[in-house]
Amino acid sequence: MTNLYLIGNWKQHGSRAAIQAFAQQWSFDANPRLRIAIAPPFPYLQTLGEELPDCELAAQDCSVYAQGAFTGEVSAEMVADLGCQFVLVGHSERRQYHDETDELIAKKLVAAQSAGVTPVLCVGEQQAAREAGEQEGVVRAQLRSALATIQPNLLIAYEPVWAIGTGLTATPDQANDMHAVIKQEVASLLGASHATPILYGGSVNADNADALFACPHVDGALVGGASLEAASFMAIAQSASYNLSH
Repeated sequence: MTNLYLIGNWKQHGSRAAIQAFAQQWSFDANPRLRIAIAPPFPYLQTLGEELPDCELAAQDCSVYAQGAFTGEVSAEMVADLGCQFVLVGHSERRQYHDETDELIAKKLVAAQSAGVTPVLCVGEQQAAREAGEQEGVVRAQLRSALATIQPNLLIAYEPVWAIGTGLTATPDQANDMHAVIKQEVASLLGASHATPILYGGSVNADNADALFACPHVDGALVGGASLEAASFMAIAQSASYNLSH
């Protein structure tokens, strides 16, 4: 493994005061192989970049369009212009609350790559699919649709939907097994010569980070609620850094 990736997704949380408080508490000398990014709401990207220059920037979404009469949309070119290195694409909440289809997500991946921003493709199964033993089929289908027309430069976040914001977390074995499936599918779609990092997302916190980062197929984490506080996000970063050093 070359790098580990740690991306905090603040979702619809944050303010300028909250970012300043976070920055005052943030004190972490990261392993150079640990890439840490935070995805705040769009209005706070510039503020976060100014207050936390040690962290990379990620956007929570992007439009399929480069520009045009699309009120409320934000293009990948715009987030690139603000200094974003990453953009989340296909997060389960976008799929659920905004009816984003696999076809739309595939177009967003192309838009992100065209703008020079690394997309973080989110995939994962609902609880019913997990209980029915259909999780692999669901995730493979999402990957096949999304990766049909893009280049290998991306990250993938496996987020079992039943573990997002619920306090439930996939066991390390469940996460590792699914990450292995994803790597196998990605290799068949994009070529085995391209090592695509696979992040785990789903109620990651300081208590379970050590076990997750110790999994051989887990290349990082997409962190929700635990990334809102500097202390808890630093604790997760410490786990990732320790794993890289041992």
